[in-house]
Amino acid sequence: MNASSPVPPSAPPLERAYRPQTSRQARRSIWTVFCVCASAAIALFFIPAFVIRPFRYQGPRALWLAMALRQRAPLGTLIAALACLVPAFALWRTVGLWRKGLLVLTLLAVTFSAVMARLNYFEWMFHPVDSPRFDAEAQSKLDPKEMILAVRLGSDARAYPISQMAYHHVLNDVVGGVPVAVTY
Repeated sequence: MNASSPVPPSAPPLERAYRPQTSRQARRSIWTVFCVCASAAIALFFIPAFVIRPFRYQGPRALWLAMALRQRAPLGTLIAALACLVPAFALWRTVGLWRKGLLVLTLLAVTFSAVMARLNYFEWMFHPVDSPRFDAEAQSKLDPKEMILAVRLGSDARAYPISQMAYHHVLNDVVGGVPVAVTY
Protein backbone atom coordinates (compact mmCIF):
# COMPACT_ATOMS: atom_id res chain seq x y z
CA MET A 1 0.00 0.00 0.00
CA ASN A 2 1.49 3.38 -0.90
CA ALA A 3 1.36 6.55 1.18
CA SER A 4 -1.44 8.13 -0.84
CA SER A 5 -3.93 5.29 -0.42
CA PRO A 6 -6.37 5.40 2.46
CA VAL A 7 -5.77 3.21 5.49
CA PRO A 8 -8.47 0.58 5.84
CA PRO A 9 -10.49 0.65 9.07
CA SER A 10 -9.22 -2.84 9.86
CA ALA A 11 -5.62 -1.57 10.08
CA PRO A 12 -4.04 -1.43 13.52
CA PRO A 13 -4.75 1.85 15.37
CA LEU A 14 -1.06 2.75 15.50
CA GLU A 15 -0.77 2.62 11.68
CA ARG A 16 -3.88 4.80 11.31
CA ALA A 17 -2.57 7.36 13.80
CA TYR A 18 0.82 7.90 12.16
CA ARG A 19 -0.20 7.67 8.52
CA PRO A 20 -0.12 11.11 6.82
CA GLN A 21 -3.63 11.97 5.74
CA THR A 22 -3.85 14.40 2.86
CA SER A 23 -7.18 15.02 1.26
CA ARG A 24 -7.56 14.62 -2.47
CA GLN A 25 -8.56 18.29 -2.84
CA ALA A 26 -5.51 19.50 -0.90
CA ARG A 27 -3.18 17.37 -3.05
CA ARG A 28 -4.84 18.68 -6.19
CA SER A 29 -4.29 22.26 -4.98
CA ILE A 30 -0.64 21.53 -4.24
CA TRP A 31 -0.20 19.99 -7.72
CA THR A 32 -1.83 23.08 -9.23
CA VAL A 33 0.54 25.42 -7.41
CA PHE A 34 3.51 23.27 -8.45
CA CYS A 35 2.42 23.21 -12.11
CA VAL A 36 1.76 26.96 -12.24
CA CYS A 37 5.17 27.79 -10.71
CA ALA A 38 6.99 25.32 -12.95
CA SER A 39 5.19 26.60 -16.05
CA ALA A 40 6.09 30.18 -15.17
CA ALA A 41 9.78 29.35 -14.70
CA ILE A 42 9.98 27.36 -17.92
CA ALA A 43 8.02 29.95 -19.94
CA LEU A 44 10.25 32.81 -18.76
CA PHE A 45 13.18 31.10 -20.44
CA PHE A 46 11.64 29.31 -23.42
CA ILE A 47 9.35 32.05 -24.81
CA PRO A 48 12.23 34.49 -25.47
CA ALA A 49 14.45 31.65 -26.71
CA PHE A 50 11.76 30.56 -29.17
CA VAL A 51 10.76 34.04 -30.39
CA ILE A 52 14.23 35.60 -30.73
CA ARG A 53 15.83 33.40 -33.39
CA PRO A 54 18.08 34.58 -36.22
CA PHE A 55 16.95 34.37 -39.83
CA ARG A 56 13.30 34.13 -38.88
CA TYR A 57 10.56 36.76 -38.91
CA GLN A 58 9.93 38.27 -35.49
CA GLY A 59 6.67 40.18 -35.18
CA PRO A 60 6.71 43.42 -33.18
CA ARG A 61 4.32 42.17 -30.48
CA ALA A 62 6.07 38.83 -30.11
CA LEU A 63 9.45 40.55 -29.95
CA TRP A 64 8.18 43.04 -27.37
CA LEU A 65 6.85 40.18 -25.23
CA ALA A 66 10.07 38.19 -25.61
CA MET A 67 12.24 41.15 -24.63
CA ALA A 68 10.00 41.99 -21.65
CA LEU A 69 10.17 38.38 -20.43
CA ARG A 70 13.91 38.16 -21.11
CA GLN A 71 14.50 41.22 -18.95
CA ARG A 72 12.50 39.77 -16.04
CA ALA A 73 13.61 36.15 -16.46
CA PRO A 74 16.61 36.05 -14.07
CA LEU A 75 14.60 37.12 -11.03
CA GLY A 76 11.33 35.53 -12.18
CA THR A 77 12.83 32.09 -12.76
CA LEU A 78 14.56 32.21 -9.38
CA ILE A 79 11.33 33.07 -7.57
CA ALA A 80 9.35 30.46 -9.53
CA ALA A 81 12.02 27.79 -8.93
CA LEU A 82 12.02 28.43 -5.20
CA ALA A 83 8.21 28.44 -5.21
CA CYS A 84 8.31 25.02 -6.98
CA LEU A 85 10.37 23.47 -4.21
CA VAL A 86 7.75 23.99 -1.49
CA PRO A 87 4.93 22.05 -3.19
CA ALA A 88 7.44 19.46 -4.47
CA PHE A 89 8.52 18.69 -0.90
CA ALA A 90 4.88 18.60 0.21
CA LEU A 91 3.99 16.17 -2.57
CA TRP A 92 7.05 13.93 -2.23
CA ARG A 93 5.69 11.80 0.62
CA THR A 94 2.21 11.46 -0.81
CA VAL A 95 2.96 10.31 -4.37
CA GLY A 96 4.08 7.09 -5.94
CA LEU A 97 7.30 6.36 -7.79
CA TRP A 98 6.28 7.53 -11.28
CA ARG A 99 4.96 10.83 -9.92
CA LYS A 100 8.19 11.32 -8.00
CA GLY A 101 9.96 10.88 -11.33
CA LEU A 102 7.65 13.51 -12.84
CA LEU A 103 8.48 15.88 -9.97
CA VAL A 104 12.22 15.34 -10.49
CA LEU A 105 12.03 15.84 -14.26
CA THR A 106 9.98 19.00 -13.85
CA LEU A 107 12.39 20.35 -11.24
CA LEU A 108 15.28 19.64 -13.63
CA ALA A 109 13.53 21.63 -16.38
CA VAL A 110 12.86 24.45 -13.91
CA THR A 111 16.51 24.45 -12.77
CA PHE A 112 17.70 24.44 -16.39
CA SER A 113 15.43 27.42 -17.14
CA ALA A 114 16.65 29.32 -14.08
CA VAL A 115 20.30 28.80 -15.04
CA MET A 116 19.81 29.58 -18.73
CA ALA A 117 17.87 32.77 -17.92
CA ARG A 118 21.07 34.15 -16.40
CA LEU A 119 23.24 33.41 -19.44
CA ASN A 120 23.41 35.36 -22.66
CA TYR A 121 22.76 32.38 -24.91
CA PHE A 122 22.15 34.68 -27.89
CA GLU A 123 25.88 35.46 -27.93
CA TRP A 124 26.61 31.77 -28.49
CA MET A 125 24.94 32.03 -31.89
CA PHE A 126 26.94 35.08 -32.98
CA HIS A 127 30.60 34.63 -32.19
CA PRO A 128 33.38 36.60 -33.86
CA VAL A 129 35.70 35.00 -36.38
CA ASP A 130 39.27 35.68 -35.24
CA SER A 131 41.21 33.96 -38.02
CA PRO A 132 39.28 34.09 -41.30
CA ARG A 133 40.23 32.00 -44.32
CA PHE A 134 40.15 33.68 -47.71
CA ASP A 135 40.00 32.32 -51.24
CA ALA A 136 41.14 34.09 -54.37
CA GLU A 137 38.30 35.44 -56.49
CA ALA A 138 38.87 32.77 -59.16
CA GLN A 139 38.65 29.97 -56.56
CA SER A 140 35.65 31.38 -54.74
CA LYS A 141 32.48 29.30 -54.84
CA LEU A 142 30.18 32.23 -54.18
CA ASP A 143 27.10 32.69 -56.28
CA PRO A 144 27.53 35.67 -58.64
CA LYS A 145 24.44 37.28 -57.04
CA GLU A 146 25.80 36.88 -53.50
CA MET A 147 25.87 40.17 -51.59
CA ILE A 148 29.23 41.04 -50.02
CA LEU A 149 30.82 43.62 -47.76
CA ALA A 150 34.01 44.96 -49.31
CA VAL A 151 36.97 46.64 -47.63
CA ARG A 152 39.91 48.14 -49.51
CA LEU A 153 42.91 49.75 -47.86
CA GLY A 154 45.73 50.65 -50.21
CA SER A 155 46.33 47.79 -52.60
CA ASP A 156 44.80 45.17 -50.29
CA ALA A 157 41.11 44.31 -50.59
CA ARG A 158 38.77 41.83 -48.92
CA ALA A 159 35.21 40.71 -49.60
CA TYR A 160 33.01 39.24 -46.86
CA PRO A 161 29.84 37.34 -47.85
CA ILE A 162 26.78 38.76 -46.11
CA SER A 163 25.39 35.24 -45.66
CA GLN A 164 28.36 34.45 -43.41
CA MET A 165 28.47 37.85 -41.73
CA ALA A 166 24.80 37.61 -40.80
CA TYR A 167 25.62 34.55 -38.72
CA HIS A 168 28.87 35.75 -37.13
CA HIS A 169 28.22 39.53 -37.06
CA VAL A 170 31.85 40.39 -36.32
CA LEU A 171 35.01 39.41 -38.16
CA ASN A 172 38.47 40.48 -37.02
CA ASP A 173 40.91 40.89 -39.91
CA VAL A 174 43.96 42.80 -41.12
CA VAL A 175 43.57 44.66 -44.41
CA GLY A 176 46.53 46.55 -45.83
CA GLY A 177 48.42 46.11 -42.54
CA VAL A 178 45.59 47.75 -40.56
CA PRO A 179 43.55 45.71 -38.02
CA VAL A 180 39.83 46.01 -38.81
CA ALA A 181 36.65 44.70 -37.24
CA VAL A 182 34.10 44.05 -39.95
CA THR A 183 30.51 43.90 -38.76
CA TYR A 184 27.06 43.48 -40.24
